[in-house]
Formats: sequence, C-alpha cells, structure tokens
Amino acid sequence: MGLLLTAVHVLIGLLWSAVPIGCARVLQGWLRKPQARRLLDRITGTVIGVFGMRLAFSN
Repeated sequence: MGLLLTAVHVLIGLLWSAVPIGCARVLQGWLRKPQARRLLDRITGTVIGVFGMRLAFSN
C-alpha cells in the first residue's frame, strides 16, 4: 500500500510540474519581452507585499 501511495504521489508531482513547464513553452516568446518581466515582477511584488501585510497585521 505504501508503494502505491508513493507512486501516486510521484505521478501527481510530475503532472503538477509538467503544467507550468508546458505553459512556459507556449508563452516563451512573450515571456522573453521586457514588458512581460516587468508585469511579472509587479505581480510577484504585490503578492509578497500583501502576504507581508497580512502577517504584520495578524495576531
């Protein structure tokens, strides 16, 4: 049973990793543009800032 659970865990991990890799390959041309980098940096910075504010204001 443990071996089966391990195999399922590995399979789900492989599928979970394959989805972003496939998306990155499809969007490869757009992701290389400076405007895409700026947009992704802004989104990442906003998410980190919001998590930091939530942490600072939580009990």
